[in-house]
Order: sequence, then C-alpha cells, then structure tokens
Amino acid sequence: LQAACSQFHIDTPQRLAAFLAQASHESSRFRKLEESLFYSTADRILTVFPGRIKTKVEAKKLVCVPEKLANRVYADRLGNSNEASGDGWKYRGRGLFQLTGKTNYLSAGQSVHRPYLEQPELVAQPLDAAMTAAWFWTSHGLNSLADAGQLQAITKSINGPALLGEAERVALYQQTLSALA
Repeated sequence: LQAACSQFHIDTPQRLAAFLAQASHESSRFRKLEESLFYSTADRILTVFPGRIKTKVEAKKLVCVPEKLANRVYADRLGNSNEASGDGWKYRGRGLFQLTGKTNYLSAGQSVHRPYLEQPELVAQPLDAAMTAAWFWTSHGLNSLADAGQLQAITKSINGPALLGEAERVALYQQTLSALA
C-alpha cells in the first residue's frame, strides 16, 4: 500500500482516508482480492445485476455457476468480447477495487508495467492489488475528489451509481481520517 500510494500521490490524510475506506469496503476489509460471483439464489443475482439479468428464469440458470454468470454479466462491455469468449470470467473483479474488464486490465498493466492482460490472476496478489487500485484511483481523478471531500462521487466512480455500501464507506473514511489525524 505504501508503494502504491506513494507512486500515485495518494499522500494527504484526506486522500489516504478516502482511498483506504474504499479499498477496505471493496475487499471485505482487505480479506478478498477476487470476485467469486458464486450466488446461491436467483433473487440475489437479480438484485446485484438488475441491468444484465432480466428474469428470474434466466437468473436461476446462473445460481451456483460463477464462471457462467461472469461471462454473462461482463460480456460485450469493459473491453470484453461476447459471452462465449470467456473474457467475463478471465477479467472479473480482482484487487482492492475489484478491477474489472479487459480494458482496465490492459490500461493498468501498461501503467504499472505488469502483464495483467496475459496474467490477470496477478491482480489478486497483494502488491498488484494495491497498485491497480492506486492506478484506478488516479486515472479517474479521485485525488481531487478526495481533496474536496466528495465521498459519494468517489463511490460512484469505483462502484457505480447504486452506491452499494455507501454508509460503511463513509464510516470507514471517518474512522481512518481520525486515526491519521
């Protein structure tokens, strides 16, 4: 984390607190560095992927089948090819911010000089998990949002408009900022 934050200028209490709060939430308190996509109910699949899975019948076919689910929900987006390509599973969420999609793997790899496109599993290793998160943070202009205290905008950039876990992210930010003070 120190090397990644230093390289990408995540170097003020506000920036560090916002970055660490987001990373902590996205990685289940730094315990999970790879998206499993193992869902045991159709209802949960519909809740998590409402724009990609339309019906309960469709969702039921994807229960307890993570690879098939990943290939479906990440097909034809984020630089991934169609469902049959396997890109959805290959470039599923990994790292502290759950880096997702072929385009992000390619761009992050080019930025930090690592072969993420050819070896996507590297992103689930601690150093690469931190580096890809810091790359994402900087490439999306999140230092300036952290400087301005725009936590909701940061969450939208990392997790999307649903703002999943927003209350926890804010609480983690406040705790971390307090600890850094």
